[in-house]
Amino acid sequence: MTQPPQEQKPPGTESQMQPRPDHGEHSYQGSGRLAGKAAVVTGGDSGIGKAVAIAFAREGADVVISYLDEHEDARDTARWVEDAGRKAVLIPGDLSEPAHCLAVVAQAVEAFGRVDVLVSNAAYQMTRTSLEEIPDEEWDHTLALNLSALFHLAKAAVPHMGPGSSIIGSSSVNSDQPSPTLLPYAATKAAIANMIASLAQLLADRGIRANSVAPGPIWTPLIPATMPPEHVEKFGSNVPLGRPGQPAEVAPVYVMLASDEASYVSGARVAVTGGKPIL
Repeated sequence: MTQPPQEQKPPGTESQMQPRPDHGEHSYQGSGRLAGKAAVVTGGDSGIGKAVAIAFAREGADVVISYLDEHEDARDTARWVEDAGRKAVLIPGDLSEPAHCLAVVAQAVEAFGRVDVLVSNAAYQMTRTSLEEIPDEEWDHTLALNLSALFHLAKAAVPHMGPGSSIIGSSSVNSDQPSPTLLPYAATKAAIANMIASLAQLLADRGIRANSVAPGPIWTPLIPATMPPEHVEKFGSNVPLGRPGQPAEVAPVYVMLASDEASYVSGARVAVTGGKPIL
């Protein structure tokens, strides 16, 4: 399976993608597994975050949708959440700024009174073919958004999380099989897996679980916005299943980790990679 060669400016929008990603809009069916929960999903405008927000809502959760500035995509996510009968709160802004991380949690607490599930998913990557090509500011921004935001969000949210709450970080197959052309991104994804493992132990006495999900090649706006068109065309063809995954195929793992069914699952890193093992 291949996609047409295509390119966008970062962060990318789903409306320009060919084919359009599947976020489970017409397929995901909930069964009340997150009934009454309040969730924060960063990067919730598109891609994995959008699929998670839709699935969470159909499972009964109200959702804060944090995003940068992709207003059209974010409003579409909110529409699907509201169509499921749940409350959607849109919060635009740059999570590489610690103050905005605190503001997202504060607005979630103002809207819902608590945080039951925190999904730290927003991320940046850019393909670079040499070390010298990576701008210093790009390194700093990637670490701030992908990794430091998880720290600031979690630190702000934990005082508002009770026993049974859940923190989920979006890691990657790059966490232990780093792509040389995604050096800053891969480093952050390894650190996320490590940080989540620490949080699982640090927060266990409070009854708060922490896990990460390690997706492989998933068809999201990040791909045409950060990779050369010829790489986009072949994206996902090197995994055993021979194709990129859809956001809708990742979201059920987040649902499981957020649900009370995963009450004894903490410190895990769950692979969703199309058959490519992680260590």
